[in-house]
Amino acid sequence: MAAGGGNGGKSDDFQPFPVKDQLPGVDFCVCTSPSWPESIVHGFQHYLVMLGTTVIVSSTIVPLMGGGNTEKAEVINTLLFVSGLNTLLQTFFGTRLPVVIGGSYVFIIPTVSIALSSRYSFLTDPNERFKESMRDVQGALIVASFFTMTIGFFGFWRVFARFFSPLAAAPLVILTGLGLYSHGFPQLARCIEVGLPALIAVIFFSQYIPHLIKSNRAIFDRFAILFSIVVIWVYAEILTAAGAYDNSVSKTQFSCRTDRSGLTSAASWIRVPYPLQWGRPSFHAGDAVSVIAASFVAIVESTGTFIAASRYASATPIPPSVHSRGVGWLGVAILLNGLFGTGTGSTASVENAGLLGLTRVGSRRVVQISAFFMLFLSVFGKFGAILASIPLPIVAALYCVLFAYVASAGLGLLQFCNLNSFRTKFILGFSLFIGLSISQYFNEYLLVSGHGPVHTQSTWFNNVMQTIFSSPATVAIMVAFFLDCTHSYWHDSVRLDNGSHWWEKFRSFNADTRTENFYSLPANLNSFFPSF
Repeated sequence: MAAGGGNGGKSDDFQPFPVKDQLPGVDFCVCTSPSWPESIVHGFQHYLVMLGTTVIVSSTIVPLMGGGNTEKAEVINTLLFVSGLNTLLQTFFGTRLPVVIGGSYVFIIPTVSIALSSRYSFLTDPNERFKESMRDVQGALIVASFFTMTIGFFGFWRVFARFFSPLAAAPLVILTGLGLYSHGFPQLARCIEVGLPALIAVIFFSQYIPHLIKSNRAIFDRFAILFSIVVIWVYAEILTAAGAYDNSVSKTQFSCRTDRSGLTSAASWIRVPYPLQWGRPSFHAGDAVSVIAASFVAIVESTGTFIAASRYASATPIPPSVHSRGVGWLGVAILLNGLFGTGTGSTASVENAGLLGLTRVGSRRVVQISAFFMLFLSVFGKFGAILASIPLPIVAALYCVLFAYVASAGLGLLQFCNLNSFRTKFILGFSLFIGLSISQYFNEYLLVSGHGPVHTQSTWFNNVMQTIFSSPATVAIMVAFFLDCTHSYWHDSVRLDNGSHWWEKFRSFNADTRTENFYSLPANLNSFFPSF
């Protein structure tokens, strides 16, 4: 009986919210788009959001390889160019979801290991050392790309996805967002007087102004990121020009000043990245195995991002064949990373998936437009370098909101599960806790000791363990998937408790008429490359 029934109320006064296999309230789904002018502005906003990770990853690995500001600017522009190509390939031929395919943090561990290898100790010229280490990274990425393409195009990931339930998916998506917490407030706090106002501005523009200023057009909530960056960047410029950091320590100046990135002066006016620009790739078995482990983590985290993007684009649950297709094209993306020499592999951008939720615009066309911004501004390097000089605490403030949206997409999957089941409570709580706890242990150990807890004579094995177990999402899905497939699985109630029955009709591509609208390939390519 519903609460309040004893007081004469109707029995359905307090019914739970209905389960929705498509997220309601989205203004534009995958197949629809705003007007062209608005789509272009949205595309530029997606470009600005993905720029942060591009700069952070490149700024981390290039100096360790021996490169200076010129090499850093060239790697950033190369990564932007390849990200534009990969985003177009994924949105046209992969999952067809509005996801940006950009640089990934998960490849930093094997890349840094390669860069610090003793095999370059005889090289005295930093530029030569940079090129030599970059060629080794390229070779490892090329090998790893074939692993990823095999997992995707040969249907191995489809087999995994067929046993995927909402209960197992929820910890994956939640920790795909929450697992990046170290890139949020800890980075924002490096310049609190810039980062904190940026966080307040994003929340104010996106959550409060739309309710204070009634308008028929959603402007502030859709373009909150753009408004916040402009306002706080101008504020940071004023602080820099006024000499607020003239007597600060170098670390504070690097985080707070707007003139310390060194990218604008180092970037070329016009430069088109091209394959093998650093020379012929070199191949080492240990390096390849380490990067293959990173590719596996990229597959897992991209799967979480795909699911979040499908929710915020108001699409139906992703069929297993489409998951596998997306992973295959992620392998193509990593191959392009290796051929062009970006220094890192690719993954689906978590922050851009969060932006879909913030703006409620899940349009595929918008993300494709952002890809053209990546291509154009990577070729005209000076213009891209100016935008890449946005202070990183501002970027971290955006992450605090955008990563949270991805985490909440994972929480939304719990509507399909029976939260009154103790089996559900155990699998959900344990996988979330152990995902955060194990990864925190591995990351803290590395920070304190200079090496991971697995410290054998085999560097490649150490890198594999560190890469996999420092990813909260990867640990969580391994635990949740194993428990969901083994714990009391013979009981009839399990299929109802873990939500599998809600996703059953989407396990086959042709079982639901809506699936073809969202995920079918363009130009009737489905007849040549059918999905099952």
